[in-house]
Amino acid sequence: MIGDKRRWRAYKARTRQLPSNYRTAVDALERYLMHFGPADGDTAASMYEDLADLFERAAADGTAIREIVGEDPVDFAEVFLQNYSKGGWVARERERLTSAIKRAEEQDGDSHS
Repeated sequence: MIGDKRRWRAYKARTRQLPSNYRTAVDALERYLMHFGPADGDTAASMYEDLADLFERAAADGTAIREIVGEDPVDFAEVFLQNYSKGGWVARERERLTSAIKRAEEQDGDSHS
């Protein structure tokens, strides 16, 4: 647990150094990612570190916020999350739903034989 806390503090220190507009965007994304992102500490820490990397590079290059997130920030966040959501509850529920529908389909095929 102490390692995760150190990583979190380091991430927060990095994001505090961003220009205010980038920091505002990161804070908003962070809030969204906390609700829908991975639950395990190591994966979550990696995700936030990658978010900081992305915005640090963008700030250094002078990349506009909309060039980073596009027209739909929710879509950006969802695509970003796909890299980390294997262990998250949303991914598990999506997988559970897909498997249940597949089983139902197979049973449907059996009943029509």
